[in-house]
Amino acid sequence: MKYIITGRNIEVTEGLKSAIYEKIGKLERYFTPDATVYVTLSVQKDRQKIEVTIPVKGSLVRAEQESSDMYVSIDLVEEIIERQLRRYKTKLIAREQDGGDFSSAFIEEEDEFSEENEGINIARVKRFPLKPMNPEEACLQMELLGHNFFVFYNCDEDRVNVVYKRKNGTYGLIGPEF
Repeated sequence: MKYIITGRNIEVTEGLKSAIYEKIGKLERYFTPDATVYVTLSVQKDRQKIEVTIPVKGSLVRAEQESSDMYVSIDLVEEIIERQLRRYKTKLIAREQDGGDFSSAFIEEEDEFSEENEGINIARVKRFPLKPMNPEEACLQMELLGHNFFVFYNCDEDRVNVVYKRKNGTYGLIGPEF
């Protein structure tokens, strides 16, 4: 993997770089060697924040974590990304895509989380007057980005839609009505 490490209000020392290479490097088994990892370290008052973004085949795997110690933040963000990758592997396989920057060993390995991710339950649909995808893919992208909503071009309906995460953990879909 290729690393692009930047610092905001912090000097990126060799110690921080080696901690990033060591911790985020554990994720190399999930990606092809040409995958790029964008790491941004920032300090605001007493909070040490790390943001990690990994573009993969038209999507992003993204996590951020903050704590009072940058090394703790690095440890935590690695765990979050690994959990996200394991959780969404079965959906990548189900969509029958080639997996893009994910390594074939990761796609083919057994996953203990596969039963808990059987489909997405869209509990509410609203209608009112980007990248083509279906709502399930948009929900996947929204979760990978860590956002509460995601605007996308619904290739199933040929229109712009928004998916959002509700407080009870279910998903909602908003789209235009013609």
